[in-house]
Amino acid sequence: MAFSVVSKKSGKTYFLHERRQELKGGQKVTLFFFGGEAKEGAIDALPEGYEVSENTKTGLPLLKKKK
Repeated sequence: MAFSVVSKKSGKTYFLHERRQELKGGQKVTLFFFGGEAKEGAIDALPEGYEVSENTKTGLPLLKKKK
């Protein structure tokens, strides 16, 4: 089951996804993003060292590094 968050503003459920991508310089990075449906790349748990917050204007969830 994919990690999900319910928006406090809209009540819509968002699922966390992960994608590994190679940049032009050859550096490999991991991108985390939320989507409205659990598709390919959906992950089951929140990555270590990250927390979920919500954009107050749009209600979209954001993934931030813990301080």
